[in-house]
Amino acid sequence: MQVLVENGKLRMIEALPGNQAISEGICLKGLSYLERVYAKDRILNPLRRNYRSGNFESLSWDNAYQLILENLLRLKKKYGPQSILYYFASGTKGILNRVGIQFWRLFGGCTTIYGDLCWPAGLEATRLTLGENSHNAPWDIARSRLIILWGKNPAETNIHQIPFIEQALNSGARLVVIDPRRTQSAEQADLLIQPRPGTDGIIALALGNALIGDTAIDQTFVQEHVYGYEAYAERVKTFTLERAAGQSGVPLESLQILVRYLADIKPVTINAGYGMQRYRNSGQTMRAMIALLAITGNIGKPGAGWIFANLQSHIFDAIKDPLALYPPEEQDDNIRVSVSTALIGHDILKTKDPPIRMIWIERGNPVTQNPDTHSVINAFRSLDFRVTIDQFMTDTARESDLVLPAKTMFEQTDVINAYWHSYIQIKQKIIDPPVAVKPESEIYYDLARLLGYSATELEDLIPGPSDAEIERYLVKHLENYPEITLERLREGPVPAPGSCEIAFENLVFQTPSGKIELLSYEASNRWQVDVLPDYSLPEVPSVGDNRFPLYLMTPNTKNRIHSQFNNLQLIRQFSEKPFVAMHPEDARKRDLHDGDHARVFNERGELHLPVELDFGLRPGCVVITNGWWISQGGTVNFLSQALETDMGHGAAFHETMVEVEPEG
Repeated sequence: MQVLVENGKLRMIEALPGNQAISEGICLKGLSYLERVYAKDRILNPLRRNYRSGNFESLSWDNAYQLILENLLRLKKKYGPQSILYYFASGTKGILNRVGIQFWRLFGGCTTIYGDLCWPAGLEATRLTLGENSHNAPWDIARSRLIILWGKNPAETNIHQIPFIEQALNSGARLVVIDPRRTQSAEQADLLIQPRPGTDGIIALALGNALIGDTAIDQTFVQEHVYGYEAYAERVKTFTLERAAGQSGVPLESLQILVRYLADIKPVTINAGYGMQRYRNSGQTMRAMIALLAITGNIGKPGAGWIFANLQSHIFDAIKDPLALYPPEEQDDNIRVSVSTALIGHDILKTKDPPIRMIWIERGNPVTQNPDTHSVINAFRSLDFRVTIDQFMTDTARESDLVLPAKTMFEQTDVINAYWHSYIQIKQKIIDPPVAVKPESEIYYDLARLLGYSATELEDLIPGPSDAEIERYLVKHLENYPEITLERLREGPVPAPGSCEIAFENLVFQTPSGKIELLSYEASNRWQVDVLPDYSLPEVPSVGDNRFPLYLMTPNTKNRIHSQFNNLQLIRQFSEKPFVAMHPEDARKRDLHDGDHARVFNERGELHLPVELDFGLRPGCVVITNGWWISQGGTVNFLSQALETDMGHGAAFHETMVEVEPEG
């Protein structure tokens, strides 16, 4: 972003031309930062719960620190430091947000989390198959001749990709969208395939079988660069297009058209979203999808490849391996990594020796966003002390004993990477935070000093609060990358060292065989799944249970990032309240009409929402976008269950069945 500041206040936000991936403009969420920084409901002071009234009241930082230290030291003495759970999500990224674990190490340890809510099954499936999570530069998709958006809706969730897709379409490319919803992205599609949720895997395996049967594979590429092809070819023999059509509910003709596209058109790009990797069969599903590109030779070439996550810029962290929460040199016996993000409520309650008695939360809103909200709330309320750092009074903050105000991204310099492009960028401090707001790194620094650590002892671990100390800390962490200096970053975005425009162009794969692995022994050894891509029906307990016959889908929406932004007036005018989208056929069966109020429920919980009819939705599915706070009408996770994906320790949000009935 380019940001205009006048008299110490933000005035305007524009796109930064130096970043080719996102040079077309700022989305509504980005524009809303002007309101977000100065929002009337932004938390500007430490807040303590008054247990008599139930309300929160301001207190000084000195008193807040005293309260924190009293609880930390009391619990450490009684139970040990691992009785404290350090929970962090991805609300703000950057080098400085890695200092939290340094504080807990100085404290003597803690318990922390593993897994992720967003994409780990896909990350792990990609890593097992291709060796790393890289993809072609965002603008390369313009060179593709066949683009498959598989569970991806960039018109809402990646708007900067749309101009590149349109360039491809204007040059004669075909677009296929695979999604149970007819999304805005599908409006330009040549082919829309709407499968039954959770059946993407059988479609991918059947497409592979059909391509092999039509001798539409790239024999030379397979022979030189694919490991396990013969076993894969044998595996997919039983997955016919007819079988896939029957289980997925997709017309056979549509699958036959897609086979012809894949056989006749090159180069091919498959861009997968996150939806289909939120089932317990999802890692295997993603492996089956990548296999289609491998057997047709559509990897390592311009306009071709697998787009899911581009972690070429992740040179500062360990996200490339879902089991490596911290780099090996940072592992510490005192850091107990034992609470699954997907199972957080259940894991908190069952953890012993020592039990979890306190939670510290930053950059996340687990009460709203983690599966099985009821279990999360029960777990939170069982604890002695709860601290949340946030900019707003989220559902998680409301469940806390102490709420600390968080900075915005304009109020502290940091160096950041990305998920989709390979740039490293500087996020410069351009305004001072409000008087009583402290960046998270400063909170940790202050607490460490109060614990008796000197400034010298902290210098390389947690930076001091001054701008000069922050800059020294960042410079220290950039020492291993001579191509990246703060001075160079201030001139504009810098491609990450070693990044390339065409992923795998050298056809070198960081797998045990050095090839694309359709057969992976690591997949079996690490995750206890089949060595080959395989398919099993989603293990939804309620499938076949007539009480809850509807699949609940909880996608993202263009005006929020999960549970962020909807408290802002600019955003709220476009999404005032949640609703449940239904196909008219499903609504008619339940005597529901557009605008009626309905009860959406299952054995775990219920929501009371207005109905919006959607002819573009696959019958048998209902949609409620995720991210709504309880105070805004209810989180979808009142209905979800705490389940992990088959690999990567992801959250299987979408294995959720519901019923909808008229209210009252």
